[in-house]
Amino acid sequence: MTVSTPQRSQTGRVSRRTAAPRARRQNHAGLVLTLILTCQLMVVLDATIVNIALQDIKTALHFSPAGLSWVVNAYTLTFGGLLLLGARAGDLLGRRQVFLAGIALFTVASFAGGFAQNPGELLAARAVQGIGGALASPSALALLMTMFPSPRERTRAIGLYTAVSIGGSALGLIAGGMLSEWASWRWVLFVNVPIGAVLLLLARRVLPETERQHGHFDIAGAITSTLGMTALVYGFVHAATSGWSDAETIGSFAVGLVLLAAFVRTELHAEAPITPLRLFADRNRSSSYVARLLLVAGMMGMFFFLTQFLRGVLGYSDLKTGFAFVPLTMMVFTASQLSARYLVELVGAHRLMIIGISFSTLGMLWLTQLAEGSGYLSLVGPLLVFGLGNGLAFVPLTTAALDGVEPRDAGAASGLVNVMQQLGGSLGLAVLVTVFGTASKSAAAHTPVGLSPAEAARHVYVVAADRSFWAATIFLAGTLLLVSFAIRTRPRPPVVEVAPEPAFAE
Repeated sequence: MTVSTPQRSQTGRVSRRTAAPRARRQNHAGLVLTLILTCQLMVVLDATIVNIALQDIKTALHFSPAGLSWVVNAYTLTFGGLLLLGARAGDLLGRRQVFLAGIALFTVASFAGGFAQNPGELLAARAVQGIGGALASPSALALLMTMFPSPRERTRAIGLYTAVSIGGSALGLIAGGMLSEWASWRWVLFVNVPIGAVLLLLARRVLPETERQHGHFDIAGAITSTLGMTALVYGFVHAATSGWSDAETIGSFAVGLVLLAAFVRTELHAEAPITPLRLFADRNRSSSYVARLLLVAGMMGMFFFLTQFLRGVLGYSDLKTGFAFVPLTMMVFTASQLSARYLVELVGAHRLMIIGISFSTLGMLWLTQLAEGSGYLSLVGPLLVFGLGNGLAFVPLTTAALDGVEPRDAGAASGLVNVMQQLGGSLGLAVLVTVFGTASKSAAAHTPVGLSPAEAARHVYVVAADRSFWAATIFLAGTLLLVSFAIRTRPRPPVVEVAPEPAFAE
């Protein structure tokens, strides 16, 4: 999108002819931002909202224990595997059109999934939801970049986007608990229908279209990237249930790596690459991608094991488990807004990354102190510290991933941000579930004599969870080292505002 500055006469007054389009853009900017944030919330929330309802789904549709995990995995695979293709589609076909198509597909699939009568129907609906999310999410972030061109406005918009992206996972647990306990498991899908319908109605009226790039789809790149990403995500998902030494796990990783190697080779020679490799030429940008992957890996493991602790050890209901994450959600939102509005400019993006990830690491390290007698109050402190760290770190981390990207590459860069987040979540769960399973077997073999079955199960879980939290801490410590030494502090360029008025209200 081309943003023009109003023409001024020699007396300094703004021409009415050029000021009018500018005023309309400003009037719509807040609504456009709301639409983008709502889309991102719906897509992120749907990755976790079904978790708490899984037991009800299992009973209602007669899922097998192994098949039940695919209610989550069907969404994860298609969403993660098609993100790069969705980002490129936005560049070539227009981000507004691809955004609308993604939301429409997501909404229809949610409606169909809510009426599912057997496992096959639900899994198909979840897979189509993932396709819709893969089309909508990269276009949403790319539209945000073009709608807010000035550094200050963009940083604040990214702060809200970050709060939604991180807090959405926790909010999904809360919403899932409320809907499954007060209504039915089907409403974890139906809830998307009115939201999607409103998004489509408003987006068609106010969402700006971006200039379409001239070119064609890189078919070879699309096939190798989509299948390669899907194979990698499947490998991580399968490792979480069957182990890293399983032949299918190893085969998935091998196929994924071969396909991604072919993808890189294709992109080096493609006339219109689906993912321009020049995006990785910037050291800070490349490092921020890897840092995001590692940080999300630790974060998703924390969500998974704390949910199990609250349900299995403390005996919380669906609703109570969801609300247990409120301190984390509130802290993420508060810290991300402080980061975007004040701290990035006051402290500097690089220093703020280090400070935030240090807090996240300390919060995870604190969780390793959970004991068999620990109650909910023992979790509040770690949740607040972890939420503070993530809220501070993700804003400058996202900004670094998009810094200096040309408008023609905005879709691809946005797609890579989402890809790293998706891969990080799959990697974290796979590694931490494996650690948990190994530690559970060891703890069961060394359970103290004389414990009741319930006490023995609690002992095994707490010991295994402690090992998993240590593994997550290693992910975060690795992130801290990477950010500290690989990302360089850049001199701050002078801030040139496009217009004196903000694009959205504070």
